[in-house]
Amino acid sequence: MSDHTDDGTHDRMKGREIERRGQVHEGSTTDQRLLDSRGPTDWLHSDTWRVLRIQSEFVEGFGALAELGPAIAVFGSARTPTDHPFYAIGEEAGRKLTEAGFAVITGGGPGAMEAANKGACEAGGISVGLGIELPFESGLNQWVDKGINFRYFFARKTMFVKYSQGFVVLPGGLGTLDELFEALTLVQTQKVTSFPIVLIGTDYWQGLFDWLRGTVLDEGKINAKDLDMMVVTDDVDEAVALMVAAREDRWPTPTPERPE
Repeated sequence: MSDHTDDGTHDRMKGREIERRGQVHEGSTTDQRLLDSRGPTDWLHSDTWRVLRIQSEFVEGFGALAELGPAIAVFGSARTPTDHPFYAIGEEAGRKLTEAGFAVITGGGPGAMEAANKGACEAGGISVGLGIELPFESGLNQWVDKGINFRYFFARKTMFVKYSQGFVVLPGGLGTLDELFEALTLVQTQKVTSFPIVLIGTDYWQGLFDWLRGTVLDEGKINAKDLDMMVVTDDVDEAVALMVAAREDRWPTPTPERPE
């Protein structure tokens, strides 16, 4: 909308902004530019538009999971075959977590994640998958009942930490290690309230703990209490019991020492 002034120029409204005299810049309206399908599409890849996409992922994630109730995240390798013993352990973990009153959250992929979702689904529980856009994976596994696909790892990771009361970690690769060490870092730096982190598979994880104790701890890069943030077991029942204890405020929450 514009109005002529006494000197022959005119005012121009741009939303809440008004332009007059030499500040008036003719051109299309905001609605016209929004509704016009022609023109360049570079704006789709601009940082400003990415911020809006990131915002939408947080809004969608918070909206979908806000009423989820107590939940446990189960991590593990997407490469675990269905006939592998750890696939069966993943199913057992999903089932027993459901029976203990938890929703089960995984990355929604195949392998160990699928196993945990399957165990939860077949037990009649809430089976959640938080997928991620990757070039070598296609969608969520068939056992996910509530699923969200993310573009951005950091938005997805926020949902795991915000809506999970504990982590169960099955043998896995770089993605599993990433989630594990991020959780440890958040607890160590007191960015989150301490929660149980249980690794299943003593033989698989032993080498990692030998290195943490024999190299990282010995060289003073971590404190002894930092290792107390994790429990390693072969017993799914023990893992579930620790999650239940944390829900009932009976879990001994170790307080990591501040890094020097």
